[in-house]
Amino acid sequence: MKLVSGKTWFKSWSGMMLATVLAGTTVLAGCSSSSSEAGATTADGKSVLKVEVFDRGNSPAGSTISDNYMTKLVNERFGEPNKIDVQYVPIPRSEELQKLNVLMASGGDVPDIVFTYDQGTFNRYAQQGGLTDLTDLLNQYGPNLKKFLGEDTLSYGQIEGKQFAIPGKRSVLGKYASYIRQDWLDALKMPVPQTTDELYNTLKAFKEKDPGKVGNGLIPFGMTIAPAQYEPLLWSFVQQPLTDEQKYTLTQKLGSSDYPTLLPGFKDGLKFMNKLYNEGLISRDFGLDEDKKQLWQDVQNGKVGFYTEDAGELYFTYNGTYKNLQANVKNAKLTPADVFTNNEGKHAKPEYASNGLYIMIPKSSSKAVEAIKYLDWMASGKNLFDMQNGVEGENYTLKNGVPVAKEDASTEAQNRLYNYGDMAIIANGKVAGTEEQNNDAYIMQVPEEYQADMRKSVEISNTDTIAPVNFNKPIEAEAKYGSALQDKYSQLIVKATMAPTAQFNATYDALLKDYMSSGGQAILDERTKVFQEGGASK
Repeated sequence: MKLVSGKTWFKSWSGMMLATVLAGTTVLAGCSSSSSEAGATTADGKSVLKVEVFDRGNSPAGSTISDNYMTKLVNERFGEPNKIDVQYVPIPRSEELQKLNVLMASGGDVPDIVFTYDQGTFNRYAQQGGLTDLTDLLNQYGPNLKKFLGEDTLSYGQIEGKQFAIPGKRSVLGKYASYIRQDWLDALKMPVPQTTDELYNTLKAFKEKDPGKVGNGLIPFGMTIAPAQYEPLLWSFVQQPLTDEQKYTLTQKLGSSDYPTLLPGFKDGLKFMNKLYNEGLISRDFGLDEDKKQLWQDVQNGKVGFYTEDAGELYFTYNGTYKNLQANVKNAKLTPADVFTNNEGKHAKPEYASNGLYIMIPKSSSKAVEAIKYLDWMASGKNLFDMQNGVEGENYTLKNGVPVAKEDASTEAQNRLYNYGDMAIIANGKVAGTEEQNNDAYIMQVPEEYQADMRKSVEISNTDTIAPVNFNKPIEAEAKYGSALQDKYSQLIVKATMAPTAQFNATYDALLKDYMSSGGQAILDERTKVFQEGGASK
């Protein structure tokens, strides 16, 4: 069987928030598949394994989301030797949760392998009895998978000691870095700031002296209401060290993010943002810029002196921000920086949990053994590597054992990999081997001219990081209130930041009271109880 092609595409997807909880929806637990599906086989006697795959509507000519280079590779290497026909069931990415809820409720029509990025959805399915307990199956049929994922990552798919999901493993855990206009610093003969106080003085100098000759549109500190812009600042104000109780009960978990709402120092962080706003040092309309489009436009047009972002985002070609800035502003240069310091003098910032998406086998599936074998196959030998990188010499070359994508790869070669991120589901991000090699693989995805700064960004993102809390028992209040509280959290940040200085305390207190009465207190109470029962870890 000849393998066909697709188009190079990769982007790591952050965790999705559960937009709606389907009131009254019950996952059909313990039911068997319909008679037409149970134990389904092909005409030549192969067992049929159905696997969900995201359909992003980006299949190249000659391919479909369920029939392409990658699906053929899987069936040649895994399907044929095991007499299994792996069939892919497209789910529109934009409708993932809605479609998955309907499929799970139907029982008989749900694929044998499904997945989601949303922890609340996983918890709900497990609590309702809709998922297969994989504990024994993983021990029996998944030795390579267990070794690849490791105990920490696997723990994110466990509920009260039982394995109900196979978490995808993140290859890079660092989140954030900062960037500052080096050409502006040079014009002012100022060094790159190393502390929060030095940053404040630098921002004031940018505003007062306008080294880039921007004029009225000058933005010393580019801000949005997306986490990558406000989290590095807010987390740096959290007072350390925290007691165990503070670590495990006073953060409000909303979907896939731990926000430090009640941790000591959080209010001080917002007060600093309020100070910056009232002194005209951050973007005036940041509360309207959730998708970051305005920020990126302002950076590209040379208006922004400093901002924080996902590590390396600036340098990826799909973003185009840095390339466009250099085209628009002669001699413009952005330097990676690590500026925010906490009470211990460290550059504290959050890091990702080691898990990506949650891979699940519905209770209605009769193909749990085949499903675990499929995931174990992906974790063995070179299978994951080849799914992520394609063919050596055509898609990539090796540099110190790390695959580097060929910039002159043919269209046919590029097309092989257009959906590899959605097919190689046991990994979130490219896996090259060791942690250092994984970081190198991430860095080498950007043009060579940016790789030195990209490396510095990744190093910054891995410095003085704060690990998220892992609750080994579902927090039911999170599924109930999480989505609404995310909106409340955004309102807290925006309104407290934009309040007149004299009204900050009153505004903050009123917003926090509303936040807690809207579900925050329920989450806090339940988290405290679970923590006291030993249900939390890092």
